[in-house]
Amino acid sequence: MAAGPPAYHRLMITAVHTLVYARDPEQARAFFRDVLGWPHVDAGGGLGIAYRNENLPELNDQAKAYAEALTAPLRQLQLHFLLEPGRSIVAPAGALLTRVLYRKTNNGKKFLIVDAAMNDLLRPSLYQAYHEIVPVEAESSDTEITDVVGPICETGDFFARDRELPVVDEGALLALLDTGAYGLVLSSNYNTRPRAAEVLVDGSRFQVIRRRETVADLLRAEKRIAPSLASWRSASARWTGT
Repeated sequence: MAAGPPAYHRLMITAVHTLVYARDPEQARAFFRDVLGWPHVDAGGGLGIAYRNENLPELNDQAKAYAEALTAPLRQLQLHFLLEPGRSIVAPAGALLTRVLYRKTNNGKKFLIVDAAMNDLLRPSLYQAYHEIVPVEAESSDTEITDVVGPICETGDFFARDRELPVVDEGALLALLDTGAYGLVLSSNYNTRPRAAEVLVDGSRFQVIRRRETVADLLRAEKRIAPSLASWRSASARWTGT
């Protein structure tokens, strides 16, 4: 890409969109080499957040340092430069609430089975992403090593493995933090599970901004089989033995 946009017959490419992480200097240097000659450049949303207890600068300071590091070498170039800070703003603003259905011990290993599942928050199952899990109300100062898993019969239906958490009872409400980005937008209706409601909280005020789905919502788009296909359906049932 260092020579600028490739040339194609009847097609003019004028922009490049990439992702430069704020904590990866080598990637930033490679980015500077690659954008030479492009008139429009989007560096993506490389600003990180503290999913764990990382000691990150305040968002304003981090964004300023990130922007200056990327824009300083590009000021002499005639290009339109974009940054996307979305995740760093949205992710910490969201939490997934879930209730403990059961406590379970299997061969000495402890499990908390909760009513949320991988369809509600896919990141831990998809690429072992870490989300802090805290009790909404503290019940005990004691801790335990446990897995936090959903009720779907899938080995990937988990939120945490071998996590040290405060001891909680069945019925306790837990909060999975920093789910405002890649939370609901990655959710699905897998296993015929309706999506959760979204609630906007402002201090002591709150409002449901997206109601909880129902099974009827999931079935609404389906159509009855046409009578002309009835014979096909009967033949199919006989073939499969149903």
